[in-house]
Amino acid sequence: MAHFAGRLLLFRVADLMCAAEAAAVREILPLQRATRIPGAPAAVLGLINVRGELVSLIDGARLLGRATSGTVGAVLLMRWGETPVAMTVDEVMDLVPVPETDLAGREQLVGIDPTVVRAVGRDGDRSFLVLDLDALLGPLLLA
Repeated sequence: MAHFAGRLLLFRVADLMCAAEAAAVREILPLQRATRIPGAPAAVLGLINVRGELVSLIDGARLLGRATSGTVGAVLLMRWGETPVAMTVDEVMDLVPVPETDLAGREQLVGIDPTVVRAVGRDGDRSFLVLDLDALLGPLLLA
């Protein structure tokens, strides 16, 4: 099982409640228009300008193999190693402390690739997937 220290940011992408370590998320931004990159994978919406820095904008729904809802609520600005990357999400839900005892293994997942999930968690009556950003973003950004 994955080890987490601190807090998780909960957000919704299509029909999935997801989470990322809060330390990996730098900012929550409003959606902005992206400039398409010719030949980029379908999940890459294009480049956005964040205070003078060009950042790849990733469609969170396509990245997770879900139908795009068309109602993007926010953009999560993150760092993948030294590379800034942004991902669309439908809704930012909460910032929660998560004791490791509240997390379970990813072995029993149905409908999503378990290699992109680090753990499954619960916050009250909500269950969520803690995403493995390296497994999700690596193949896309290194392509």
